[in-house]
Amino acid sequence: MARNGDQDRFSTATRLRLLGEQTAARVYRSQNRRQARRSRLTGRAAFLALVVCSLAVALAYPMRQYVSQRSDIAEQERRMADARQQVERLRDEKARLQDDMYIRRLAREHLHLVVPGETGYIMIDPEAAEKRRTEEGAADRPWYSNVWDGVDNADRSK
Repeated sequence: MARNGDQDRFSTATRLRLLGEQTAARVYRSQNRRQARRSRLTGRAAFLALVVCSLAVALAYPMRQYVSQRSDIAEQERRMADARQQVERLRDEKARLQDDMYIRRLAREHLHLVVPGETGYIMIDPEAAEKRRTEEGAADRPWYSNVWDGVDNADRSK
């Protein structure tokens, strides 16, 4: 019986050893599968990252061009609005210049026009006189030279 007991014990020990080896093999296979899954996911993630980076690089230049063109368009629209306002101001000025009373008023203010029967007086502002003296000899020239300078300067942009 002892022999039978030794065989039972041996077979139990053998069984336990085999069971442990099988369990270890299962755990090892499970770990290998997880690592395979992880490496597969890592490869997929790397590929996805590569695709995303490629798209970002491919779209960077067109997006920069788009933003640049949008800012150019906004600048042109602003300039167009400024031009429309200037056209409107010039139309208003043109309409005012059609009025004889407005022309007379401008002539009185700028050319010191005096209608027959009136007495003209000119009051000199000391600050304005000093400013005129510092200009290119405007006070030393005859009045018609100043008028022609005014005509020439009117054509220049401000």
